[in-house]
Amino acid sequence: MTSPDLLGNALFGPGDPPLRPLPDRAAELLRELDAPPRLAAHLRAVHDVAYDLVEWVTRRHPQLPLDREAVLFGAATHDIGKTAHPTELSGPGSAHEVAGRDLLLSHGIAPHLARFAATHASWTAPDVTIEDLLVSLADKAWKNKRVTELEDLVVRALAEASGRSAWEEFLDLDDLLTAVGEGAEARLAFQGAYPV
Repeated sequence: MTSPDLLGNALFGPGDPPLRPLPDRAAELLRELDAPPRLAAHLRAVHDVAYDLVEWVTRRHPQLPLDREAVLFGAATHDIGKTAHPTELSGPGSAHEVAGRDLLLSHGIAPHLARFAATHASWTAPDVTIEDLLVSLADKAWKNKRVTELEDLVVRALAEASGRSAWEEFLDLDDLLTAVGEGAEARLAFQGAYPV
């Protein structure tokens, strides 16, 4: 059983840099599932980056239809299936993806919010949305990992919405991801301070 203090600190405690709290329902689910503190810390770090991404996209591309709350909830719960597959907290595996979606659905989470648990690693699927891409991007950018294929898909979606060239959109996104990457060491340290 997880120490409530460790889980509570991972969910709500101060970080360096300070991290935004998870959406209430996501935090409640992690408590109900007795999530490992490391998982809660990871979800909080990814959610924090997703918040920055959503704010940036909304500010720069107000014409782009974007479900802000879905992205934030998706980032906050994308790896929740690791509560059922704890070996994937410290090793490779994809069993947590479908398990996470099913777990969220079984707890009454709407399908359009539960889907991110299953889609966060499959950004090339034919029905991928900008929301899916942003959750996937946050899950990489939080630790300063750059994935060209994923970034190209985000750039394409932004260029289609704005009418600007892909190159212009890439330069702006690159600047944002470079800035986000500067906080990666602190986010990794925050996550690493909690046990698996």
